[in-house]
Amino acid sequence: MKDETDDLWVFGYGSLLWNPGFPVAETRVARLHGWRRSFCMSSIHHRGTVERPGLVLALDAAEGAHCDGLGFRVEARHAAQTIDYLRERELISSAYVETRQSILFSACGTEQADVLTYVIDAHHTQYRGDLDLEAQARIIARATGGRGPNDEYLYNTAAHLAELGLADADLDWLASRVRSLKAGN
Repeated sequence: MKDETDDLWVFGYGSLLWNPGFPVAETRVARLHGWRRSFCMSSIHHRGTVERPGLVLALDAAEGAHCDGLGFRVEARHAAQTIDYLRERELISSAYVETRQSILFSACGTEQADVLTYVIDAHHTQYRGDLDLEAQARIIARATGGRGPNDEYLYNTAAHLAELGLADADLDWLASRVRSLKAGN
């Protein structure tokens, strides 16, 4: 069991990269093995509606895969409020599952940390792991939810990954394709 005096590490791979929403004491580039970043969760709240769902990123289990993102260290004194905040933000539906995973920090290559992160429940009705990139692009280009347009979420995430030197080929392709679709091409 985690000691209440321990700092908390959180793994960010999507909107947490550019909008963590909690007090961050330290940020490190990190890698999570066995999971891939994917627009595999139907969004009916934040980036879409029930009538016109959008898509948001989730960690989808995949043998041999990895996801590069950020490890955020939260001081122990802010840990409980950060967990409460993340649960309110991420567990708006039961499509995400709160988990503890082990990440590697890329600067060191071998240093690890136990992190809190959210992964997709592949058996949930909001799971959309069946969509190819073109289908994802068409959904993202037209959806808007309570936190704004779906394409804004995609563009912000892709831009922040690129700034960190963690370009994601699928997100780069999606950003280009969504821009083309929105331009009428």
